[in-house]
Amino acid sequence: MAADVTGAAEISGALVRLRRSTGLPVAFGGLVESTRPQMLISELNGTATRALSRLAVTSGTGLGGRAVALARPCAVTDYSASRQISHEYDTAVAAEGLRSVLAVPVVVRRRVRGVLYGALRTPQPLGDRTLTAAVNAARDVEQALVVQESARELLEAARPEPERRGDGAAWEQVREAHTALRALVPRISDPGLRAELLEVCGLLTSEGPMEGVRLAPRELDVLACVAGGATNAVTGQRLGLRAETVKGYLRSAMRKLGAHTRGEAVAAARRAGLLP
Repeated sequence: MAADVTGAAEISGALVRLRRSTGLPVAFGGLVESTRPQMLISELNGTATRALSRLAVTSGTGLGGRAVALARPCAVTDYSASRQISHEYDTAVAAEGLRSVLAVPVVVRRRVRGVLYGALRTPQPLGDRTLTAAVNAARDVEQALVVQESARELLEAARPEPERRGDGAAWEQVREAHTALRALVPRISDPGLRAELLEVCGLLTSEGPMEGVRLAPRELDVLACVAGGATNAVTGQRLGLRAETVKGYLRSAMRKLGAHTRGEAVAAARRAGLLP
């Protein structure tokens, strides 16, 4: 359920960007249900009626269902007169007064997860620039969902109580999970999921940080990447930081930990209970 709420929020944000970038007066969309081959229109932007709200679109039917079935963008210049699609939803579309409509699927890990629609109230072609902008809006949703799904998978993998600290493969997996989680945290827009990630990161370290040792969140993010063997350049790519910024955070962390090298900083952070 939480994933559906997060996905709907991403769809809603994408509709705002879609209208802003294309100038289309109407945008709407929703997620494909996990238990059945249909998409539920849940998010509306610029509509004049509620005719499309909660409309269930079956895969293969109408314009959106065609986009789901083909997993590619589809468009019609005059919805009610188009011979390219079936017409199960003509009543709802006509009630909203829509004519030219495009539908772009949101595809995550080769599965269609949702659809973004954009529409005009006049029957005129939707140009390449409009279609490209709609595809870009869908890609934004796809990237957000990939990050959030990866975070949840890591959370599930990290929840079982880890084995006792040691040099075995099991503890190395815990360290790898911690590094990956710290790198994902800054990219999560959902505050609840972000807090949950940070809580699990804390569970993967020792009983708690030593008194007097405090690192800023970004310093700890950088140090977690360094602990996993990442260079400054790779760390910057993972965290969305410039290499010089990474160096600054690393120097600050080393100073606080009383370390003179990267290795000493990682070892000191582990002794302090800041890293697993």
